[in-house]
Amino acid sequence: MSAISPVLDHLDQQLDHSLQRLFELLRLKSISTDPAFAAECRKGAEWLVADLKSIGFDASVRATPGHPMVVAHHDGPAGAPHVLFYGHYDVQPVDPLDLWESDPFSPALKEVAPRHKVITGRGSADDKGQLMTFVEACRAWKAVHGSLPCRITILFEGEEESGSPSLKPFLEANAEELKADFALVCDTDMWDRDTPSICTSLRGLVGEEVVVTAANRDLHSGMYGGPAANPIRILARILADVHDENGRVTIPGFYDGVEETPSQVLQSWETLGQTAENFLGPIGLSQPAGEKGRSVTEMVWARPTAEFNGISGGYEGKGFKTVIAAEAMAKVSFRLVHKQDPDKIRAAFRKFVEGRLPADCSVAFHPHGGSPAIQLSYDSPFVAKAKSALSEEWPKPAVLTGSGGSIPVVGDFQTYLGMESLLVGFGLADDRIHSPNEKYELSSFHKGQRSWARILDALTR
Repeated sequence: MSAISPVLDHLDQQLDHSLQRLFELLRLKSISTDPAFAAECRKGAEWLVADLKSIGFDASVRATPGHPMVVAHHDGPAGAPHVLFYGHYDVQPVDPLDLWESDPFSPALKEVAPRHKVITGRGSADDKGQLMTFVEACRAWKAVHGSLPCRITILFEGEEESGSPSLKPFLEANAEELKADFALVCDTDMWDRDTPSICTSLRGLVGEEVVVTAANRDLHSGMYGGPAANPIRILARILADVHDENGRVTIPGFYDGVEETPSQVLQSWETLGQTAENFLGPIGLSQPAGEKGRSVTEMVWARPTAEFNGISGGYEGKGFKTVIAAEAMAKVSFRLVHKQDPDKIRAAFRKFVEGRLPADCSVAFHPHGGSPAIQLSYDSPFVAKAKSALSEEWPKPAVLTGSGGSIPVVGDFQTYLGMESLLVGFGLADDRIHSPNEKYELSSFHKGQRSWARILDALTR
């Protein structure tokens, strides 16, 4: 009999017990953004430490200027890989409370259809249910074999939902202790209820606020309209110049470091059935507005963008005021892919704006964060092993996907620990994370445990 078979059997037999442990964790109101819940966040960290110690980890609560970290270590066989598993135990606020169908901190198992059960409660999907799938896989390995198949370090954060202010300093200060061969991150989704996925790319991000100023005060548009420079018109023209008629960004050097997605990967994405109609239809749109000649999947997962997230200037109250504003402001974000350099993108955008500014005007820039894209090798042996393990567990084979968003911790692991991350999650798009009535599929929790057990086994072969 293979080493994995009794582990999977044990997970099946112990599902009810694993649910009770998850419910204990879900009852803790670890809302990181609200200082009123600081004690609950610490209780969450302490609960996890006690649970990890119960299965043989050397675990401890680590103080930070904010909420504590949980760090745990367990030895593995000589020559086996060393992995760092990351998750977060903090949760989002529950407001508006009146929209919840039940108490967000009284988790329950609810049958929503015949043979279809979900776990309800804040944090069930994001990220307590997800992180406990890995812990339960480790517990089963220990119960069956008395050991783990590889060396494991665990890092559970308590500030992910409030911007992770303590994470970078903690990684930098503890880099030697936390370094591993690669990281495992369970904070992502499946493609659908039957199809697991491995996220192989995350877009980077550059945020920039630009303020154009002309006259030294707001002006009467009748008295000064015509001769006086109008910052709103100037800024609108500059922003309009950022894209050409084909949807490409015109900033010089913007596409430096952008690679074409391999044709075999594009073909695999086509098999997922994502179309412009089913992607845009639910939000009331029908026509793709990005780069011509690219599918919506490629645009979101593998192409860079420039988007305008806010624009203001002049009178914005009720009624009408005939004024030429002294200044106009826009918030601009760039999603980056492959090897684009955030610093170079920011500098190129500023030069682009300054080059289009009339002599009478000035401009100020205010940065709002920047991080590079993450791109795993499509032929990474870790990816191949995890894909095979997932495909053995779920009804449909695992797919390699990308993410249009950013998960900053993955970049931080690369920057401070020098290692790549394998992103495997078991959430679904309708789990309502960050919203009232958050839920986590029972199948995600159960088969997620089995999946991690299989992945740990596969990584050692």
